[in-house]
Amino acid sequence: MPQAPARSHPVARTSRAKSAEPPVPNRERPNEPQPYDASKDELLQFYKDMLLIRRFEEKAGQLYGLGLIGGFCHLYIGQEAVAVGLQSALTEKDSVITGYRDHGHMLLCGIPPKDVMAELTGRQAGISKGKGGSMHMFSVEHKFYGGHGIVGAQVSLGAGLGFAHKYNNDGGVCLAYFGDGAANQGQVYESFNMAELWKLPVIFVIENNQYAMGTSVNRASAEDQLYRRGESFRIPGIQVDGMDVLAARGAAEEALAWVRGGKGPIILEMKTYRYRGHSMSDPAKYRSREEVQAVRDKSDPIEHVKKLLDAKGVKEDELKAIETEIRKAVNESADFAESTPEPDPKELYTDVLVEKY
Repeated sequence: MPQAPARSHPVARTSRAKSAEPPVPNRERPNEPQPYDASKDELLQFYKDMLLIRRFEEKAGQLYGLGLIGGFCHLYIGQEAVAVGLQSALTEKDSVITGYRDHGHMLLCGIPPKDVMAELTGRQAGISKGKGGSMHMFSVEHKFYGGHGIVGAQVSLGAGLGFAHKYNNDGGVCLAYFGDGAANQGQVYESFNMAELWKLPVIFVIENNQYAMGTSVNRASAEDQLYRRGESFRIPGIQVDGMDVLAARGAAEEALAWVRGGKGPIILEMKTYRYRGHSMSDPAKYRSREEVQAVRDKSDPIEHVKKLLDAKGVKEDELKAIETEIRKAVNESADFAESTPEPDPKELYTDVLVEKY
């Protein structure tokens, strides 16, 4: 007669339970970033840069409404702290590449507002001779490599820029931006794999503005903690408050230290929020006005810096003077963009083929 199976020994049960626990991480990770300790002058510069982007984008929205800007136009309003915080830490050796929500990044690369606005209106004086428009701007001189209309395309190109920095041994780092929607594109992960295998100097920046084109990130992404997306490639990730310019700058410091130290790429997930629709043609009916207003009231990046400046003794009159100066510069760029000539029709046949190999 067969015997009943012996009961498991309590020690054996304990042993199995322990073996099911996740392993202790054995890979080096970057330090937890701390908010950047900005001086009064640095805070003022952050304020000026964010305000320039905000007023520039508002003016671009107005010109689009008047029919002076055609095609697509994606505004950066609400997300200013991300680009300002990150790019303020870059050097002249570093490169930047992003998607089609690119106007603010260009301004921070040192491209004059009038050159960007003229490109938006399709004029010869634009940074891409009026042939790129909002979605396809480019300037090798300023180390800005686009402005890309194909979702996620810039991530692979960013890995290529990182390869160029390493191959040329120029000490540069590529800052490659993409959004939460692009984070689900296949080429992103091919690029992650190659970047880590070759230890490329790339900071992959996910600007998570919560909605991609119009679907919330937790409905579109099985793993909505996007900073974890590099784990299977051994790329560390950090989640950052993208509405706080000091948090963004602090994260940039840690990321740059990691990448410049030869440790390969890193991912920064910047939790941010856009106040306008995905593009100017988006009515944004997938969220309520109350939701948008609540973010404006509680987390606006420019208002946050104004409070910090007030604590450092900067008076309202000084901020008003800055506002006046920036509005003047933006209005002048709009006037220039409306009055400067359109491209000669012959421009259709230039920059089509690279004739020197």
